[in-house]
Amino acid sequence: MSELQPPVWVNTKQLLLQMVDDLSTQSRVAVDTESNSLHAFREQVCLMQFSSIKADYLVDPLVLRDLSILAPIFSNPNIEKIFHAAEYDLICLRRDFHFDFANLFDTMQAARVLGYPAVGLDRLLGEKFGIRTDKRHQKANWAARPLTKEQIHYARLDTHYLFDLRDVLEKELIQTDRLQFAKEDFFRACAMEEAKQKISSESWMRFAARKDLSLRELTIVAQLCKWRDHEAEKLNRPPYKVIMDDVFVILSKNPPELKVDLSAAGLSEKQIRLWGDSVLAAIKHGVEAPLVQRKQIDVKNDAFLRRFEKLKAWRKKIGIEMGVESDVILPKPYLAILSENPPDDIEELSVLMKDTPSRVEKYGAQILKVIGGKNAD
Repeated sequence: MSELQPPVWVNTKQLLLQMVDDLSTQSRVAVDTESNSLHAFREQVCLMQFSSIKADYLVDPLVLRDLSILAPIFSNPNIEKIFHAAEYDLICLRRDFHFDFANLFDTMQAARVLGYPAVGLDRLLGEKFGIRTDKRHQKANWAARPLTKEQIHYARLDTHYLFDLRDVLEKELIQTDRLQFAKEDFFRACAMEEAKQKISSESWMRFAARKDLSLRELTIVAQLCKWRDHEAEKLNRPPYKVIMDDVFVILSKNPPELKVDLSAAGLSEKQIRLWGDSVLAAIKHGVEAPLVQRKQIDVKNDAFLRRFEKLKAWRKKIGIEMGVESDVILPKPYLAILSENPPDDIEELSVLMKDTPSRVEKYGAQILKVIGGKNAD
């Protein structure tokens, strides 16, 4: 491995164009992102890291608002994009920049398919290359500027060694005859639709499944959440950094009427001083407001549940035998698909699992037997 050269800090259009000129000529590019989910009301990508065989780049999207020039790189099937733990990065990049993706290699998913017990990038780099990374920066506020030298070093390590790690893992996938599993997982990751954004006014729905909350208590929580979301957005901080969820549950069960009673629910003196009146007002609204309605749960029939549990038990058993997590054997989306629409033969199964034909080939007969396909052996 070559000696590390300083990364290129890309914060002008000219530097962005120069980087794109480099990346566009590559057959593969390493990519990562850093966001500020722990430090802002609305999360955003605050740093994008790229590596080519020529250089490491750190792109500042807080300065370069228009990054559409990167779209052809992400969507180009002739350029492999190497990520580690791609799912979250893809969600963020789709959300903020509306990128589409083709030709991906995810080193974390590759390690999972191989059955590695620890698949964090720090662990893999340490095990394969003796490289040490400082995990403290994972929770840093990446929206703050300027970044420290330590943050810059940490960020560039997230992509610099991905080429070498990718090659090592691909070799192991070939040796264990699991490369097709991984490739199909990479393809499905590219095809996944953008995750739906949570609507702040409905954040109380996270509490809706709690059986220990009556509808009146849930209505109080809903009003408290509505107030907290407004305050958190105004302050640009995550809602939990205003008041924690557990406090809302306590307040809903014993609604106080005076500020002096708020401390018993767990509010600090500072919180009471800043927001005591607003919290009491939200509680009062919740006590008087029309009751909220819980979202109706889609109740599955007994046949669905039996097939679902049988498939879960089967994939867990096979996973243990292969030394991998059960979802490597049968990815989670297929549990519901196959339980809802049980195929009668291998042709129907192939249609339902068209994005992972290697699993159909290896496990198709077993799956049909588990769910009771008529032509199963």
